[in-house]
Amino acid sequence: MASTPLRRAWLGLGGNLGDVEAAFRRALVALADAGVEIVRESSVWRTAPWGHVEQPVFLNMVVEIRTAFEPLELLDRCQALEIAEGRVRQQMWGPRPLDIDILMVEGLTMKTPRLTLPHPRKRERAFVMLPLAEIAPDLLVGNVPVRERARLLDDGRAVRLRALRP
Repeated sequence: MASTPLRRAWLGLGGNLGDVEAAFRRALVALADAGVEIVRESSVWRTAPWGHVEQPVFLNMVVEIRTAFEPLELLDRCQALEIAEGRVRQQMWGPRPLDIDILMVEGLTMKTPRLTLPHPRKRERAFVMLPLAEIAPDLLVGNVPVRERARLLDDGRAVRLRALRP
């Protein structure tokens, strides 16, 4: 019986309601319990809101994972974790206790009504590029290393706070 190969992927986590760091921890534990290998975690970053800016600041982080889940299966699991933390999708880019975006899956591009990979707006968002540069500075986004994209987006407003887990 052949086993399903593991793929590297990168997830962006964010939130600005309640105890966001605790929500991040619970989400990572739940993913690991489902068989997702957490390879690397960025620090937690404090960042300005995107889109609808009259809301609390966000906490963000990026994790590199290895998973046998197909992208839509992974999306379903991530969205179930968001709902478990109280996420209600009422306003695009509005406040939320937990948001998990699939940023990239190594070697894969796709566009469906539910999921586009790589994430179409990741390269313009400091709250993604700065934590991603912390754990994968040489990863290419387009033909540009993440560290270069992060440098161009760093306006000094995002602040690296601390590691989520020791």
